[in-house]
Amino acid sequence: MKKLKFALYGCGFWSQFQIGAWKELEGAECVALYNRTISKAEALAQRFGIPRAYDDAEELLKNEQLDFIDIVTDVDTHEKFTLLGAKYGLDVICQKPLAPSLEAAKRMMEATKKAGVRFYVHENYRWQPQFRRVKEILDSGVIGIAFRCETAFLTAFPLFETQPFLAELEEFALTDQGSHQFDVLRYLFGEAETIYCEKQTVNPTIKGEDVTTSILKMRNGVVCIQKISFSSPLEIEIFPQTTLLIEGDKGSIRLDAEFEISITTASGTTKEVVPMRAYPWQTDRLKPEPPSIVDINQNILNDMLGLGKAENTGDDNFETVRLVWAAYQSANTGKVIKLSEFS
Repeated sequence: MKKLKFALYGCGFWSQFQIGAWKELEGAECVALYNRTISKAEALAQRFGIPRAYDDAEELLKNEQLDFIDIVTDVDTHEKFTLLGAKYGLDVICQKPLAPSLEAAKRMMEATKKAGVRFYVHENYRWQPQFRRVKEILDSGVIGIAFRCETAFLTAFPLFETQPFLAELEEFALTDQGSHQFDVLRYLFGEAETIYCEKQTVNPTIKGEDVTTSILKMRNGVVCIQKISFSSPLEIEIFPQTTLLIEGDKGSIRLDAEFEISITTASGTTKEVVPMRAYPWQTDRLKPEPPSIVDINQNILNDMLGLGKAENTGDDNFETVRLVWAAYQSANTGKVIKLSEFS
């Protein structure tokens, strides 16, 4: 099998998981790392056996023979590095959230299309095993026609200790977690017709919102209620899990924080626990993340190699980005936003 060579941009907290996931796959090899602080890049390169480290983003591209770049930097730099990759004719994978604004996302889309390179967004939540299983159950028709869904991401986990830059973002909960949650809803039910959102800042030490409540009406008629909170102390801290309830005219699907799925119909309730693959580079808390990163990377790699079709293209994720910024417009104006009129 041909092995594609790539460089990873960004050596912060998340990079260790991204590199670990790539190491699980045949067909791709990370040959260089970039980070503005060279010591971080060198340390990560030594840990994972990566040949070279750089603190000059363009020098890396001049020196290395690459097939693609994988961007895992802060969101404010996503556009810069995406355009740089496109300039050198390389396929680009960009971490979510795609961009710090809708206009920046548009420029990234335009640049990659103009350059004729493939553009992917690393939106891994829909690849978490529990959501793949929920989708299978939903599509089986066992609960009939779905009419309502509620998802909740509620935590008081000290996230800002491991990723302090998040506290400085003017927009936080919707860009950081809403991009995940809205993408899962799109994966399960298709595109949204309207969205209404309320946002709050409960934690006084951060700049952006940390609590949001959104109502989405999907084109297929399902009404989705989506709740995010980074300021909700619970009896059991479940970060970073999402709970879910889908109601249909013949039954319901419930996903709890321990990855147990309950399927209830007139015949009764059946339960199953979704198994989670484990890897030596993961942390105990991030149980559903490692398999989702491996699987999305495999899906993207298959697309690059001509062995399959990627789900998380730039075009697909742009619809999630539009939802995020439509939610902000709703929260700022107090109005229901029609997606057909939002651009």
